Amino acid sequence: MNDETLTGNTTTGTHRIELDEPRCVAAGQCVMVAPDVFDQRDEDGVAVILDETPGEAVLDDVREAVAVCPAAALRLVAL
Repeated sequence: MNDETLTGNTTTGTHRIELDEPRCVAAGQCVMVAPDVFDQRDEDGVAVILDETPGEAVLDDVREAVAVCPAAALRLVAL
């Protein structure tokens, strides 16, 4: 389940990804689902967002990554 909320921000993308880093359990599910958008730090496996405002082409993958995150550490916010 993704958590989309409207904000007054304007950027080039239609959505922004937020990561609650302390909640991340380094499971890597987001990386497996959307490797162009997420990566993991080598030292501890915590998720890293490669593109905070992804394009429409990968939004379905990002939504899935948010949904499968076992720690609910990811959020997709509509801009």
